[in-house]
Amino acid sequence: MAPSHTAANIVVPTIVLPSLILSLPLILASKVLGRIKRSLFKEHMKQKVVLITGASSGLGENIAYEYAKRGARLALAARREDRLQEVAKKARTLGSPDVIVIRADIAKPEHCQRLVDEAVSHFGQLNHLVNNAGIWEAGFFEDCTDVSRYEREMDINFWGTVRTTHHAVPHLRKTKGRIVVISSVLGWYPAPKSSFYNASKAAVTAFFETLSVEFGSDIGVTIATPGVLDSEMTSGNFLKEAEMQDTPIMPVAAAAKSIVTSACRGDRYLTEPFWMRIVFLAQLIVPEFLNSFNHKRIAASLSKKTA
Repeated sequence: MAPSHTAANIVVPTIVLPSLILSLPLILASKVLGRIKRSLFKEHMKQKVVLITGASSGLGENIAYEYAKRGARLALAARREDRLQEVAKKARTLGSPDVIVIRADIAKPEHCQRLVDEAVSHFGQLNHLVNNAGIWEAGFFEDCTDVSRYEREMDINFWGTVRTTHHAVPHLRKTKGRIVVISSVLGWYPAPKSSFYNASKAAVTAFFETLSVEFGSDIGVTIATPGVLDSEMTSGNFLKEAEMQDTPIMPVAAAAKSIVTSACRGDRYLTEPFWMRIVFLAQLIVPEFLNSFNHKRIAASLSKKTA
């Protein structure tokens, strides 16, 4: 007979919480030693094959350059082939021995399979898949007259990533490769005017956390959750429209370097910039405070607009 929830409510906290507190020094030491070990025995990417979605600009473009510096062979996918050609040209000058471009829109299921097939057909293998493609549209939920307009955001950010991964998994299993997924701090930080984007990134994080458990050591998974970057996505008046104009912005090149270094080190998680990890703890412990802070900030901004 299964134990009751009443019993579990008493037994689990009584055993687990004291055990965690007593084990904390050992846990921290283990994490530090594990990071040192992974840094010493990090994966070398020379001649390995990396497929990157959303590689025509911003974070995806800079991730391509970081892998190129490490001597990886690259398959670059995005909708704008002319921009991909420019990125490919620079990647070759930075050290990539072979680069191909694949025009694809991962919102379309058939494109997700085709870009994986073309990469494997050309290179004969796949070592890293970088799921980077994504879009972000700002707006209050109540102002939306038709929620279906946001379906493309979910199609690209979540379903496109899932479908591309589904087709890549058999090839990654052969090489004991790695999936690098670009989620966002907004997957756990409820920034206003980004409800659909936040939801898509929360789904991405949860999905790949589950895959990490299912794959074990057969396929590595690195989940990157960057903050706001100085990319094409946030250019112009976007941050102002999203009520995030006061948010510190991280250089996209620095974020790309951290992500590729983390992936080669075999990390499961990476949050950049570092100060966002402290915000994560605050969101975990006192979410009411951050939610109230964001609501007041939005209210103040709206008051200025209507004054």
